[in-house]
Amino acid sequence: MKLINQSLKIKNITLKNRLGMSPMCMYSATDGFASDWHFVHYGTRAMGGTALIIQEATAVTPEGRITPYDLGIWKDEHISMYHKITDFILSQGAIPAIQLAHAGRKASHDKPANGGKFLTPENGGWQTVGPSPIPFSSETAPPKELTINEIREIIQAFTRAAERAVKAGYKIIEIHAAHGYLLQEFLSTISNHRTDEYGGSFENRIRLVTEVVESVRKVIPQEMPLFIRISASDWVVGGWTIRDSVKLAEVLKNKGVDLIDCSSGGNSLLAKIPFEPLYQVPFAEAIKQRGILTAAIGLITNPKQINTILKKEQADIVLLGRELLRNPFFPLQAGIDFPEQYVRSRK
Repeated sequence: MKLINQSLKIKNITLKNRLGMSPMCMYSATDGFASDWHFVHYGTRAMGGTALIIQEATAVTPEGRITPYDLGIWKDEHISMYHKITDFILSQGAIPAIQLAHAGRKASHDKPANGGKFLTPENGGWQTVGPSPIPFSSETAPPKELTINEIREIIQAFTRAAERAVKAGYKIIEIHAAHGYLLQEFLSTISNHRTDEYGGSFENRIRLVTEVVESVRKVIPQEMPLFIRISASDWVVGGWTIRDSVKLAEVLKNKGVDLIDCSSGGNSLLAKIPFEPLYQVPFAEAIKQRGILTAAIGLITNPKQINTILKKEQADIVLLGRELLRNPFFPLQAGIDFPEQYVRSRK
C-alpha cells in the first residue's frame, strides 16, 4: 500500500487517506451564507477522493471577514446550509472540517477578482481591529486597538462559532492563527506593540491564542479533533520564527490541540519568502519532532512529493490547495482507490 493510502486516526475520527483540502477563500458568499455553489465546490472534492475537506476561513464576526464575500458562522441562521454540505461530504467517505477565523487588521478588503483593495466604511467596508494601531500597509487604515473587554468578546465569538460548527455537522475544528490575521497579529512583535497582558513577552503574546483554544476546547466534544493553522515564520528579521512556533506547539499540545497546520508568512510586506516546491515542509517536520501531528502545505503538486513527505515522516497529512482547484480528482490520479462509479476511468 502506498503511504498516501494509509488511514490516520485522530481521536474519534479516521481519515481514509493522508490527503486533505487546504482551506482557501472563495469569496462567493452573501452575508456569510453558503450557497449551492459551495455545496458543489466542496462536494466535488469529497467525491474526488480527498479524505479531509477543510472549509475556507469562516468568519466568527461580520467584522472578522477578509472581504464582504467571505463565509461566516456568527449567527445560527448560517447553520442550515452548512449541514447540507457536511452531510454530503460524509456520504462520500470524507471528513468535513471548518476553519474559524478573524481577519483583524487585514479585514475589510474587496475580493481579489475586483482588485483586492482596502475598503473604507464609505465604500462598503468597516473599521478594522488589531492588537495595536499598526496598519498592514500604506494602503490600509490603522486598526482600532482592541480593549481587554473587546478581546474577551472575540474569544466568545470563536467559542460560539465552534458550538455552531458542531451543530452544523463538522467533525474537526481548525482555528486560523496564520497569514497575518488577528490571532497571528497578537503572536508577532511586528504587529503587537501592546504593554498589557496581551503584549510584550512570548507568554503574553500567545495568550489570546491559548485562551481561544481553551475556550473552544471546552465547548466541543472531548473526542472531537482540534486543529490550528499557524504561520511558522514571519520570514522577517526580528519577527516570529520557527523556534517560537515549536515553543507554541508544545503549549498548544498541552491545551488540547491535536494537529498543527503549518503555513508561513502573511504578516509583513517585507517578508522574504523562498517560494519553491516543499518550502514549508521543514516547518511541519520541526514541529512534528515535538510529538504533535502536523500537516504540510505549500506548492505540493505531485504524488511523488507527497509520498516522500510521508516516507520521511515530515508530516502526518498533506494539504493540497491550488492543485485541488485545478483538479478535484487529483487524489484518484495519485493512487487513491477509485469509487465504484468511476472505476472504469482507471484504464
